[in-house]
Order: sequence, then C-alpha cells, then structure tokens
Amino acid sequence: MSTLTLTLSDAHLSIIKAIYFNRLVSSLEISKVTGASIPTITKHIEELISGGWIVEKGFAQSTSGRRPVVYSLVSDRNYILSVAMDQFYTRMVIADLSGTFVTEIAETEINLNDDPSALEKLIADTNTFIENSGIQRGKIFAAGISMPGFVDVQDGNNRSFLHTEEITLRDKLTQDLGLPVFIDNDSSVIALAELKFGIGKTNSEAMVINLSWGIGLGMIINNKIYRGFKGYAGEFSHIPIFDNDKICSCGKRGCLETQASLITIEDSALEEINNGAFTSLKIENGKVEITAVIAEAMKGDSLSIKLLSYAGYQIGRAIAILIHILNPEKIVLSGRASKAGKFLLPPVQQAINDYSIPTITEGTEIIISKMGFDAQLVGSAALAIEHISKEFFV
Repeated sequence: MSTLTLTLSDAHLSIIKAIYFNRLVSSLEISKVTGASIPTITKHIEELISGGWIVEKGFAQSTSGRRPVVYSLVSDRNYILSVAMDQFYTRMVIADLSGTFVTEIAETEINLNDDPSALEKLIADTNTFIENSGIQRGKIFAAGISMPGFVDVQDGNNRSFLHTEEITLRDKLTQDLGLPVFIDNDSSVIALAELKFGIGKTNSEAMVINLSWGIGLGMIINNKIYRGFKGYAGEFSHIPIFDNDKICSCGKRGCLETQASLITIEDSALEEINNGAFTSLKIENGKVEITAVIAEAMKGDSLSIKLLSYAGYQIGRAIAILIHILNPEKIVLSGRASKAGKFLLPPVQQAINDYSIPTITEGTEIIISKMGFDAQLVGSAALAIEHISKEFFV
C-alpha cells in the first residue's frame, strides 16, 4: 500500500503513544486514553494509516454486538534506542514500534564510579552499537538512557555521574549520538516499565524495588510515577536502618545498601570463602561475582542461599517501613537480582511479617517482576516514546 507524506500533529502523536503503550487498541479505547472524541480519533487514524504509521489488525474479541476494529503501529516504521546503565555495566538494544527488541542485547563494561572517561566510553560504545546494528540511524527517532544517580530530568543532568561542562548531559548525548536523547534514573524507568506494561495495568499503587549494586525504588502512586519535590524520590538504598560502622557509597553509615546490595553479597561471599566456608563458589580475579552466587544457589549451594536469604531479610525490613508509610497494593522485586527471586521472596516476606502491623500489610502482595532484568530496557524505550514530539519528524 502506498503511503502519503504526513506532518505529525500533537493529536497524531497522542494516538501513536496510546497504541504503543497498549499494543492492540480500538478507536474507542484510544478515545478513552487521549480524551478526544470518536469522530476526531477516526479522522486521525485514517490519516495515520495513509501516512504509514498504523495498520488495521482485525477485530477485537467481543461477547456481544459488533466487534470493533483494532489497530497497531507499523512496527518497522521507526525504531528506538534503549540504553540501561548501572554502576558497572551498560546494556543496549534497539526496539521497534511494537516494543520488540530487534537486535541482540549488547553489554559493555563502564565503571561509573572510577572511570573518568565513562561518558566518552558510553558515547563511543553506543555509536559502535548503532553502526553494527543493521538499522539506519535515520530510522531511530530517539533514545532513552537510564542510569543510576540523582538524575534531574528537567535540567537533563546527572548529579552523581557523567558530569559535563558547558552543556547538559542530555544535550551532550544528543549531540554526540546524533539523535534526541532522554535520560532518567534507572529505578524510575523500571517503575515506568511496570506502570505501562506490568503491574500498573491492574494496580494504581505499587512500589517497584530495583535490586542491583544499590537498592533503588520507583513509586507508582495514583497511576503515576512519584518523583518528590526535586525529583529524587526513591533513594531506598540510603534508608539508615542499621547500627553499623560500614560506610555507604553515599558517605553515610548504616544504610540499607551496606547490608543488602549485590556489592555487599559479593564482599560477604569473598570473606566467607577466605574464612574457610564450605561452598562451590570460587574466587576469580580476587572476587566472587554475583552471577556465580545466583547460579550456585540455583544448584543448591548452602552458602549462596544463605547470603541471598540474609540480603532478602534486610530488604524486607526496609520494605516494612514503606508499607507503614505508603500502604501499597503491590510490591514488585525487579532489577539485576530478580533472577534470584525464589531465594529473596521468602525472607522478604518473613521480615515483613516480623516488622509490619498485620492490619496494614493485609492485602499487600510481594511479587517478582515478570519482566525480570529486561524491565530497565523496556522502560528506557518507553521513556523515549513518552517524550517524542512532532518536532522529531519535521
């Protein structure tokens, strides 16, 4: 079918976003999401079909009456670059307009803590990834890049990592990657993925825990991502609940991170082995990798299970505080350590039982994210879609 050149309007973009976040939708469903009338939606749908943006995909299921036509985006019309960073590793993938990953997920090691050239490495590795992807750069209309730290989404800077001079981090990335870039905190982006495609579809209140080198928190409150006064809400890692002398990465003592992060698990595993613990874990290059701890736990290694269980219990203690303050409907465990969910979930629940008032916890459910470790990549793509504007297509 031939397509006509279409100048996208804000109304067109609202329909594109509604379809992206809901996949297969009818004109009535689009009307409910966008607030526009059915006749207006019908007119814009016809224009988007002629412009090669959307396509009819048959009829919706219906128990009675005439079945409505449903629409989807033309998946290969444009693409999104999705980049998910943590303190040590960066993953990237290209997604189409159906949300499907159309390249393999690439991973590169970028140490945000100790490498002064981290930003230059991020730009170089991302450009190389795009060049090797087989996707024309001109068909990638935007990139979503999520990262740890105090990310100011309004100013476009990260107050913790990847500092720039003269221009903002967001503008630097946009300039050097040659496409519009949007940045956000990793835990907020994981919560965005849950809001748009996961637990947020059926629950308006949820706490999403990002179990990684730190322990982040994304808050879904009243069907929106809650960011707080200055946008930094969710620094779960730094709740001071322990009376210990361990210095946290934030410079304070007693933070949750000092007892339950993946870094802490790795350090504890190394210490236990050096003290003669019986385990199938091995020290390699002076450390024990968290991937090995999870893998050996799956095989039944008692030390690995003990370390994960201990971390889970401490995380559960902190979650008990959240429950008392916010009374969420769902708590979702996500992030790098979600692969170890079956070892974390029971001790998390035990700690909540030990530290929470039963009346408040009644009805609150703790679950493992169905998106698992890919949630941050899904959310980074969603971040780009959320911010697209008609100027991208002029």
